[in-house]
Amino acid sequence: MSITDVVNSSFVKWMDTPAGERDIVVSSRIRLARNINMIPFPHLLDQVNGEKCIEQIKNAWQKSPASSVLASMDMISFDQLPALERQILAEKHLISPLHAESDSPFRGVLVNSEGYLSAMINEEDHLRIQCLLPGLKLSDCYMRVQELDNEFENSLEYAFDENRGYLTACPTNVGTGMRASVMMHLPAIQMTGQLNQIIQNIAQLGLVVRGLYGEGSEAIGNFFQISNQITLGQTEEDIYNYLHTISEQIAEQEKLLRERLEKDLKYQLEDKIGRSYGILSNARVITANEALTLFSDVRLGVDMGILKGINIFSLNELMVEVKPAHMQKRTGKEMDAIERDIKRAEVIKKKLGTISE
Repeated sequence: MSITDVVNSSFVKWMDTPAGERDIVVSSRIRLARNINMIPFPHLLDQVNGEKCIEQIKNAWQKSPASSVLASMDMISFDQLPALERQILAEKHLISPLHAESDSPFRGVLVNSEGYLSAMINEEDHLRIQCLLPGLKLSDCYMRVQELDNEFENSLEYAFDENRGYLTACPTNVGTGMRASVMMHLPAIQMTGQLNQIIQNIAQLGLVVRGLYGEGSEAIGNFFQISNQITLGQTEEDIYNYLHTISEQIAEQEKLLRERLEKDLKYQLEDKIGRSYGILSNARVITANEALTLFSDVRLGVDMGILKGINIFSLNELMVEVKPAHMQKRTGKEMDAIERDIKRAEVIKKKLGTISE
């Protein structure tokens, strides 16, 4: 499957909520930052070094054994990928919004057919290798991303120091070069006014809370990314196991608060969820941010059994489909904000009608 197929597909692996698991932990991600020895970091690349960098990565991909993970991925440089399609990949969390902004021939991406494994080329580092899976699966993510990392290292000489570890463009990534993160849906923590305290507690534990698209992004719809801050002086296993433990504790607290809301504020909770579903089902105009906020209430209602006949996978799909680039791709034309908001309301109404039957 090509990158164009991934762009056009409504399915990406992280959307697929595992059977029997609650909606609290939406997805897990492991990302490795790697740089090629003796080539300047991406923000310092000139024409000669930029061509050298992407050529070395391309050769590693082309020469990888047919049975390898790397060989099964599709590669494209951003000067061959339209801006709209780059934005769609960002909306699917396969590349960063920052990465999507440039059409530099030195930038590109490798993606596998199911979209759970990707490698950004010349974002902040020469390679940012990531695996993104549904639910709390940090260990599985690490095994998959390590396999791909090893395949790259068979052909590339990484920038590495015996004392400091992997060298990266940002000093905060030096060491393992690893960022582990989980995407969590925490509406009950938000509703009960405990979010700020939770964020403070997480910071004291050496972790950081970010928005829907990671660093620098806004928290919308009660979705939060929790990730490690320290990459130096710890093993990869220590980092993701620690995050796994903290994530389980936060998920348990969210679960208990949901149960308390249902017990103490049953009618108010059901009214809030019902109103949100009603707006989504009947609105004629709706912004992306408003839709995500309302989706949060609907997800909560589905997970708690208040709303019937809707599965989380369909909501994950819809949450991505209503974002700006996806809306433009669907209509095949550029739209201003109000046109997108009208079309978004139509898409949501039709999709909810389908998945609620």
